[in-house]
Amino acid sequence: MATVHMSTNGIDLSVVQETVKAMQQDPDFARCQFRVHNQWIDGDHSRTTIESFYAGKQENSHQTPFQLDADEPPMLAGRDEAPNPVEHLLNSLATCVTTSMVAHAAVRGIEIEELECDIEGDIDLRGFFGLENDVPKGFQNIRVTFQAKSDADSETLKSLAEFSPTYNTLLSGVDIDLRVQGPAQAGAGEQRPEA
Repeated sequence: MATVHMSTNGIDLSVVQETVKAMQQDPDFARCQFRVHNQWIDGDHSRTTIESFYAGKQENSHQTPFQLDADEPPMLAGRDEAPNPVEHLLNSLATCVTTSMVAHAAVRGIEIEELECDIEGDIDLRGFFGLENDVPKGFQNIRVTFQAKSDADSETLKSLAEFSPTYNTLLSGVDIDLRVQGPAQAGAGEQRPEA
């Protein structure tokens, strides 16, 4: 019997159902590892390449490697040739809460006709420059504002956006193992997620 592909909000629900079923049958199927490789170019400019990830109990490669550049504005000695790293973080948050809202709405049969969001984040650069010890080095506040056209009410849509992994990582924090190695060991730390 042929698989019937039903789509809501552009999400193929048969794919979602197959993935959920696989995770229910084998929790290891849910373990993922996403990775990036960054190379410094010059000044504040660096380039990240994204090629592979581990998911569905196997190594996967993107159809085409993605490249994302980062730089800083002139006031931070950059050439303004690309978004700066904290703008990339805001972009990650924006795309993740949007995807989470759309996908979870689709699974619940909620149609979304239009969806946009604006995000603002506040940073006091005295923390980054080490001028004040009591000033955080990162964002102090982030505001996410959605404009949505949907039959669902705003509280329902907000609850769906809150499934976002990026949102939850920022909200709860995460342990980060930061190391500096010599060139010979670079990339040696790649491994599959621990069971």
